[in-house]
Amino acid sequence: MTIKALERSAGDAACRGVSRRSLLTSTATAVALAPAAALGQGGPPPARSGDPRTAAVFDLTINNQVRHLAVDPRTTLLDALREHLGLSGAKKGCDHGQCGACTVHVNGQRVLSCLTLAVAVRGPVTTIEGLAEPGGALHPMQRAFIEQDAFQCGYCTPGQIMSAISCVAEGHASNERDIREYMSGNLCRCAAYPHIVKAIQQAKGDMRS
Repeated sequence: MTIKALERSAGDAACRGVSRRSLLTSTATAVALAPAAALGQGGPPPARSGDPRTAAVFDLTINNQVRHLAVDPRTTLLDALREHLGLSGAKKGCDHGQCGACTVHVNGQRVLSCLTLAVAVRGPVTTIEGLAEPGGALHPMQRAFIEQDAFQCGYCTPGQIMSAISCVAEGHASNERDIREYMSGNLCRCAAYPHIVKAIQQAKGDMRS
């Protein structure tokens, strides 16, 4: 409504005995409500195709089982495992790819699941829950960590074990110096590093045999 139109309305209202204040108040209310009415009862616009809120639907092979997921496309592999599939072995430590607590295997390679989008995963995923044999026998690395007392609080242990298996498989466990170098991405706040090194050295022979 233009200024001149408001002035004409005010003059007409005055002739009808309506105060100028009442007229301006009612006009301001009508103007404020107009955008909400234009949106259709004031509700939010419908989600468009490609909107981040639209779920991505896909399958992942995890620990030799095909699992169906319908998640936000921004969901990390770590959150998909923990919050959508109930696999809480991989831990959320720093959530910035700096501590290694979230390490899992994708296509046999160690990856930081907190930095990996679930929708981007191509190939089978193995988590700490999938290491033991079907009969319940522990993986040699799991057994070595227990026998060498290679943990204290245990929070980082799943990531340490997954990374240690890759360290051996990659051929980086020939000596203590190499083990420390190629395990440096996995932090242990309890400082169980000497025992972790011994566990890897113990498991190395069993894994290769």
